[in-house]
Amino acid sequence: MKGINVIIFSLLLLVGCSQSSVQQNTELEESIYSIVEDKNISEININSLTNFDWDKAFLFAPYTTQESLEEQLGVDFKDPSNIVMRDDIYLLVFLNDNKVVNYAEINRQQSNFSVGIRNILLLLMLQ
Repeated sequence: MKGINVIIFSLLLLVGCSQSSVQQNTELEESIYSIVEDKNISEININSLTNFDWDKAFLFAPYTTQESLEEQLGVDFKDPSNIVMRDDIYLLVFLNDNKVVNYAEINRQQSNFSVGIRNILLLLMLQ
């Protein structure tokens, strides 16, 4: 029985570490919220708000399925936000060299990233 517990623990450790380098970027989330509060700003230059290396960024709408998310990203990515079940956030995912390196959960209560009501346009500028 002890051997089985060691094997299960080892498997859990491997699974848990597989995306350990992927961090939720709460600092970026707060920066976006502070910009959105300014009614005079209609664009957000994500490049100026990031302090990590990335070459692609994707913004996913609420209810995006896991399959669609991975298809658009082109890589395996276990979505930590569970956006497929949520309507309260957008999911902003950053890749570098075809690896997910960072993500942000953007609260829809504070922002709307479709051109419309507040005319907020999210610019995903490449570094």
